[in-house]
Amino acid sequence: MIDLLAEHPSLQEMSGLDAAFLYLETPSTPMHVSGLSIMEGTLTFDRFRQLLTDRLHLVPVLTRRLVDVPMGLDKPYWIDDPDFNLDWHVHHSALPAPGDWGQLRSLCSRIFSQPLDRSRPLWEMVLVEGLDSIPQIPPGSVAVINKIHHACIDGMSGADIVGMLFDVTREPRVIEPPKAKVHAQAPTDMEVLAHTAKALVSRPKKLPRLFADAAKAFGRATALAKAAPEAPPTLPFQAPPTPLNRPISSNRLWNVALLELHRVKRLKRLMGCTVNDVVLAICAGALRNYLESKGQLPNEPLVTMVPVSTRSKAEKNTMGNQVSAMFIQLATNIKDPVERLRRIHTNASVGKTYQGAVGAKNLVKATEFVPFGLAGQAARAYSRSQLAQHHRPIFNCVITNVPGPQVPLYLNGSQLLAQMGSAPILDGMGLMLVVTSYNGVLAISPTSSPAVMPDLDDFNRMLWESANELEAAINALGLSENGPEIEAGAVKAVFDAAKAKLDAQPDLELPATGVYRFEVTGQQAQVWTFRLEETRSLLAEDTDDAICSMRMGDHDFLKLAAGKLDGPGAFMSGKLKVKGDIKAAIGFGQVLAKLAG
Repeated sequence: MIDLLAEHPSLQEMSGLDAAFLYLETPSTPMHVSGLSIMEGTLTFDRFRQLLTDRLHLVPVLTRRLVDVPMGLDKPYWIDDPDFNLDWHVHHSALPAPGDWGQLRSLCSRIFSQPLDRSRPLWEMVLVEGLDSIPQIPPGSVAVINKIHHACIDGMSGADIVGMLFDVTREPRVIEPPKAKVHAQAPTDMEVLAHTAKALVSRPKKLPRLFADAAKAFGRATALAKAAPEAPPTLPFQAPPTPLNRPISSNRLWNVALLELHRVKRLKRLMGCTVNDVVLAICAGALRNYLESKGQLPNEPLVTMVPVSTRSKAEKNTMGNQVSAMFIQLATNIKDPVERLRRIHTNASVGKTYQGAVGAKNLVKATEFVPFGLAGQAARAYSRSQLAQHHRPIFNCVITNVPGPQVPLYLNGSQLLAQMGSAPILDGMGLMLVVTSYNGVLAISPTSSPAVMPDLDDFNRMLWESANELEAAINALGLSENGPEIEAGAVKAVFDAAKAKLDAQPDLELPATGVYRFEVTGQQAQVWTFRLEETRSLLAEDTDDAICSMRMGDHDFLKLAAGKLDGPGAFMSGKLKVKGDIKAAIGFGQVLAKLAG
């Protein structure tokens, strides 16, 4: 008799979010993330295979495969594959003469189009030789094309695979061999059903906590909406119809635009925004120009979905997906590239603020209650019926930014020259832009389908043109990276005035209590602590017991103090950064207004 209460030694439950990438997979929509790495110098296939053999145990997900639940009653499970064979996952190829970029790109597009075999661990790597005629790449160099199912990793956990393959010195590091391990046989259907039954019984117990967290998140978001002058983020299904949002075919087109990262960082410093804001603005400019060239630019701004990592420090070394999503308007209705960037910066800051208020993990937890069988059938029915043509897009495209190491990496002594990425597209969402950075180079890699963007190369060129146009427009403003000089002691004078008012009026009624930390950055950097308790004080010192911490640049702080910038507006535009309780921050903003008045 089978002991149905015993746990199978390697059966591992899959999260709802990881399973969602299995639900979405259809014959025309393989759901793997992919990459292209180009190495200087030669590397034999045998040496590459041996390197993987020696290091594969560093990333356990690479030797795990799916086990389906009979009748699709619940999400699949992961098990250690008792029949793992590296030769099913590592392949050898070579470009024909002349070995140019077009040939390598075509090979990538073909490999990215092919789905992974679900009966095996969900990944593949192809070593490609014959890179002989690619500008800035030494003849005889090699490339590695890789793909791994999105159910296994997100962008941040994918860094573990980079860490497994590459070293920070030319001399490969010594890897301790794996401990001897006996793999259990795959579980029987009865064992899987027994495990599923226990999981289904325990799942409803999690619902009250989920509802309670959702109610708190709704309360925070409502309070934020009342205090904020900016409109809340765009909701799904509010994006304008475009040629990008139609059913896709099974083939993929892929390209990449390489930019110098130091130039992008300079623009973000001049404009007081983030690297991601500049990247979004570059993509927005290319999208505007592309659609305008076809006479199909909508009057409403396009909306992009931007994945947001919810991975905590404690989850840093876990695989699987820990992501939520923001919907950001790309201001494609604005012609001026600088004004477009400013609008995107505000829109992105609003999105981040609401993410913080709602708690992105609440959205992730809800996926645990999606029925696997029904979800998979629904995805296939949606694709077959081409429903994407009959409703407003959920969003127009995806732009995902995965920062990489800014130091040279090596594969068996060969330096990594470039790293680029690709990710899935879907019916109704036919453009994916994967942004990666490595060793001073920023790569923006568009992926599409011939049914949606047969002229993807034209769009790729427009990414470069958009970057140059934005840089020229910002340069024309004549801005300094440090901003104009501030009168000595100006920031401290504002805090001294607030302290004097607080000392002179000990009974002054304030709309908030507690300990608050306020940091000013820039030319006149300083930290002040507001202790608004029974004994109230304002001190030029740091603290680690604040219920809320705020940070602001000195120029914006002086505008706030002069009444030229309101607190909620600064908060929503990203000029005022808040860490901690957002409701408390809103109350503290009213304190600042009272002390300044």
